Amino acid sequence: MNLDLTGKTAVVCGSSQGIGIATATELANMGARVFLVARNQQALEDAKSKLPTPQGQEHGFLVADFQHPETLENALNQFLKSYTAHILVNNTGGPPAGNAIDALVDEFRIAFNQHLICNHILATKLVPGMKAEGYGRIINVISTSVKQPLANLGVSNTIRGAVANWAKTLANELGAYGITVNNVLPGATATARLDAIIHKKVETTGKDFDELLQGMANQVPMKRVAQPEEIGNAIAFLASPAAAYINGINLPVDGGRTGCL
Repeated sequence: MNLDLTGKTAVVCGSSQGIGIATATELANMGARVFLVARNQQALEDAKSKLPTPQGQEHGFLVADFQHPETLENALNQFLKSYTAHILVNNTGGPPAGNAIDALVDEFRIAFNQHLICNHILATKLVPGMKAEGYGRIINVISTSVKQPLANLGVSNTIRGAVANWAKTLANELGAYGITVNNVLPGATATARLDAIIHKKVETTGKDFDELLQGMANQVPMKRVAQPEEIGNAIAFLASPAAAYINGINLPVDGGRTGCL
């Protein structure tokens, strides 16, 4: 099985922590040169210093705040002066918890910018290089809410669905160029995002953090939440040459929690 990414360049968003840095680490282990993307330069520098270099590759980073898409465009313009990306991992922290009916219109706008608009900016900037190289992998880290909406995540459910349909459309449009577009749907994963969701439930229910975490784990057939590396492994496989004929899918990585096929 060909999992070798030597000579490939990957752009991984939200990669100073959590699923993003776990994915970047695995891609680097497979030989890719990785460019991390996040808004905090110091966090990016720290993360970059920890990336493996088994092929002697040199990694980099792009500073961009997805609440301000123009900063992403500027960073990508600088990147494209010297590099071509073969792999794009769209990964952005989700919107705050809450019911859809209680959400402000602005909350939907902000989430739409952070997810779909920024994903689209990244794709439109990087796809021409993928076409020229005859190799492209776009992997969007979304949520199992694409298949089954999650309670108390109204804004997230809405925006994630839009991203999933955008991705499926791109998969149909770009397949002929050797570019695949797929979505990875993590279940509950041990990240800062999960901590924030549980802390919100602590405030509203008065229950203990560990009790709520175990309650989430008990909803999973495997009786635990995922580790970021387990999500990263799935993303890295889809980025590899071995996944060349996998296109336009939603891949749940949730320990079997989602109640539908």
